[in-house]
Amino acid sequence: MVWLRMALLVLGLGGSTVAAAAGACAPALDFHLRPLDGKEPVHLCQAHKGQVVLIVNTASKCAFTPQYEGLEAMYARYQARGFSVVGLPSNDFGNQEPGSEKRIKDFCRLTYSVRFPMYEKTHAARAKADPIYQYLGQATGEYPQWNFHKYLLDRQGRVVASFASHIPPDDPKLVQAVERELARD
Repeated sequence: MVWLRMALLVLGLGGSTVAAAAGACAPALDFHLRPLDGKEPVHLCQAHKGQVVLIVNTASKCAFTPQYEGLEAMYARYQARGFSVVGLPSNDFGNQEPGSEKRIKDFCRLTYSVRFPMYEKTHAARAKADPIYQYLGQATGEYPQWNFHKYLLDRQGRVVASFASHIPPDDPKLVQAVERELARD
């Protein structure tokens, strides 16, 4: 396997191509997280392989919380084409996600009819970022500054865009980026 990676690097095909060629998981999805409604962690690579993924740090008591509605609408609109939203609750910004995971799950379902995958609480702030946010922050040079920061991954699990909290799910730039990635095979 090492010889294959070296040959691909010499040919200038880069690290993500190496991962794809070797059948490995893309680094942005190579994490195990427990779904809010589950007990066992899942490997994000297996759960979202081949999908265009929007990773969002969420919170229930934030001025941006109504973005849940737009995220769910986007998920419903594009899910059949291989799109998923991945919600990662975080209490890092303004203590705006203080509840238990059960409370978060119930709030999301009852208030915004959220059906997209929601996973365990994480630390998104740079100072104490969990490994997934360490990777996303290093890959983009942008760490979440507040709740509802969004990272877009292509079907190969590469980070292709980062959107600040104030950019809602229906913003034309975000919608165009998602549609562009869905159009690619």
